[in-house]
Amino acid sequence: MQLTPTITFRGIDPSAALEAEIRTRIGKLETYYHSIMGCRVLVELAQRHHESGNRYHVRIDLTVPGEEIVVANEASLHATDQDIHLAKATKQDEADPERKHALVAVREAFDIARRRLQDFARRQRGTVKTAARQPRGRVVQLFPIDEYGYIEAADGHEVYFQKSSVLKNAFDRLMVGSTVSFVEEPGEKGPQASTVKLTHPRRARQSSSGAPAEPVRR
Repeated sequence: MQLTPTITFRGIDPSAALEAEIRTRIGKLETYYHSIMGCRVLVELAQRHHESGNRYHVRIDLTVPGEEIVVANEASLHATDQDIHLAKATKQDEADPERKHALVAVREAFDIARRRLQDFARRQRGTVKTAARQPRGRVVQLFPIDEYGYIEAADGHEVYFQKSSVLKNAFDRLMVGSTVSFVEEPGEKGPQASTVKLTHPRRARQSSSGAPAEPVRR
């Protein structure tokens, strides 16, 4: 890797065991694709809730030749039996038992990153045909304060997305009606979009020069 990976913790105390797990998984990614140029990982406590469980958000930014692979994943405090088994394996290394659930979010995010990286590597080798374009849709609901929104896909179903999933820090330029491309993945509460890209940034900037649009709730 050309650049040293950066790991950031937000809302959660730094953990040597968690950081070691992340570095191990970054190393495994390089076994699937050797030309990773840089990797940034953010682990944050997205929401604290005593009843429904704390929610952890993990964002992975991989820089590869000619492309940026972005993964944004959330996992709740309540894990599946498989997740609990994984957590028990690291219990002795963790001073804070709750932090083991952040490992679940890290594992899920890196699993997604691995699949994306493998797809990218296959496209470079020419073993699969590159899709003509990513699915496109339009923003139908936007909540700037809470930093999330919904995209209406071509077939009419809605896909949730977060600010952290929008490329090139373009979330603040989005408005209801903006056209975006995105990658859809299954989320905890339904379809979730990652790698959201504003397809007409110039038009968005021109429109945003007027009065800001009010969030639309349907």
